[in-house]
Amino acid sequence: MNNSKGKNLQEALEEEHRIRKAFKDKDWAEIKSADSWVIFKVMSEFVEGFEKLAKIGPCVTIFGSARTKPDHPYYIQAEEIAYQLVQHGYGVITGGGPGIMEAGNKGANRAGGKSVGLNIFLPFEQKGNIYIDPDKLITFDYFFVRKVMFVKYSQGFIVMPGGFGTLDELSEALTLIQTKKIGRFPIVLVGKEFWADMVEWIKKVLVNEKMISPEDLDLFTIVDKPEDAVKVIDDFYSKYLLSPNF
Repeated sequence: MNNSKGKNLQEALEEEHRIRKAFKDKDWAEIKSADSWVIFKVMSEFVEGFEKLAKIGPCVTIFGSARTKPDHPYYIQAEEIAYQLVQHGYGVITGGGPGIMEAGNKGANRAGGKSVGLNIFLPFEQKGNIYIDPDKLITFDYFFVRKVMFVKYSQGFIVMPGGFGTLDELSEALTLIQTKKIGRFPIVLVGKEFWADMVEWIKKVLVNEKMISPEDLDLFTIVDKPEDAVKVIDDFYSKYLLSPNF
């Protein structure tokens, strides 16, 4: 058996074990012990996040694929957006990993601004990148705790092209703003060609089927250039007579 087949078999066995474990009956002692540990672990992650991020000041989160290579135009764009955001008075928050996240932290670091990384333990892809401020790197076990940190400490969201994780983060931000659980912060999608089919589907299906309201399309803006992405953030806060230096 070659290494590839052996690895695939091991992954399949581990997946089956997780599925079987989910259906296994547990006695009260097992439930109490396991759940109590999870509660304390979740609490510790919230405490660490709140303590480290409470004084970071106004920041913009950049979402995007972990798989984007440094020579890709999306990576270069993300780095430039982060650089310009810092020049306009904002810090930058990313998911702390490679790809677009690395580009965001790299741009913020290059501009001498705050570079925050909210990393997460994953079996692949995700490692903290070298451009995060050492005192602003947090690594989470739980996606939902990490999401709270993104939302709580961001004044806007820049969404670069990405996969399931990026779509999840975009949907989360849109849902929280749509339902008024958070303020109406600007959401900017970068890459008109990349997002075009999704936006067209939203218009033709979600709006026409009355799953969302037509005005929900105003919750996000689509741009192509880094300067336009930063301008959306600046214009939003200028409208409310706010400065990024509050």
